[in-house]
Amino acid sequence: MHLLDYLNIETTELSKSKVVLTMKIEDFHKQPYGILHGGMNGILIETACSLGANEQLDKSSYAVGIDLQINHLKGVPNGILTTVATPDRIGQSIQVWEGKIFNEIGEMIAVGRCTLVSRKIKNNEGASTPPFSKQ
Repeated sequence: MHLLDYLNIETTELSKSKVVLTMKIEDFHKQPYGILHGGMNGILIETACSLGANEQLDKSSYAVGIDLQINHLKGVPNGILTTVATPDRIGQSIQVWEGKIFNEIGEMIAVGRCTLVSRKIKNNEGASTPPFSKQ
């Protein structure tokens, strides 16, 4: 099972200039105190940024995160979250994307920046197909 399926994250927009994900907060997304676990903000932002970065590349390459910085701005106990990622810089080997997460009433609950590096797909024995490959 793919991580997005397991966590009930939906991709609602995917392009070279913008990625939008949505997720309804479930009990398994929460920390013991009843609010969204901060790690979910990291997953949402890095996933959105990675999807967008991979849209920039051809079938012979894939992008992976090498740095992720998140600011948790507001605790959220429930509702539907919307994550929006847009590129700050698209280079030949390095990309920088910014992700913002909003609650149902449009309040920003987290903001983050993800740096990604492009890698070539190796056709060697034991190499696996990247999860966001364009097949």
